[in-house]
Amino acid sequence: MQNFFLLVDKISTKLGHYFSWLVLAMTLLITYEVFSRYVLDSPHSWAFDIMIMMYGSMFMMAGAYTLSKNGHVRGDVLYGFFPPRLQAGLDLVLYILFFFPGVIALAYAGYFYAGESWAIKEISNITSDGPPIYPFKTIIPIAGGMLLIQGVVELLRCIVCLKDGAWPKRADDVEEVDVDKLKDMVHVKDEDIAKLGELLTSKSTTK
Repeated sequence: MQNFFLLVDKISTKLGHYFSWLVLAMTLLITYEVFSRYVLDSPHSWAFDIMIMMYGSMFMMAGAYTLSKNGHVRGDVLYGFFPPRLQAGLDLVLYILFFFPGVIALAYAGYFYAGESWAIKEISNITSDGPPIYPFKTIIPIAGGMLLIQGVVELLRCIVCLKDGAWPKRADDVEEVDVDKLKDMVHVKDEDIAKLGELLTSKSTTK
């Protein structure tokens, strides 16, 4: 069971990492468009549509990734003080009542929404010569499907936690910098940092 959890986590993480590159693509596109518009006096009508589609794709595909890292917003003021079994019980009820109905509706409706868009080869109507948007709309059912699969894993995690009294392990990923752990990794002590500070201070005073 744990291997299945980590496999789905890994898939969600990889997809999240791949789509995160759209941040760089959007940055380059916006920079190019600003330069082209204000320096070359040659704006592109399609640029705004492409930016929206990039951002929307990244936002939707980040859903399963964020869920796999337990990173979605919740009321941690009280939740964080609850024992694991109570947390799992609350999560289980909320997943069944709210999460799955919404995500199933997203994936189901998104499938037909994307299908209709492909059938008419839909293009954007924001501008007169907008780009095709049916490939972008395909992301909707894919994102809903991935979110649904990850949700099933989270539901099973709740059941395991109710049984064992502890949350199953999640796949490792990028985390905030732990300064103390970093010091241990590079074998640096507080005394060494203090000595370095004193050395730099004395050199600056000498100059």
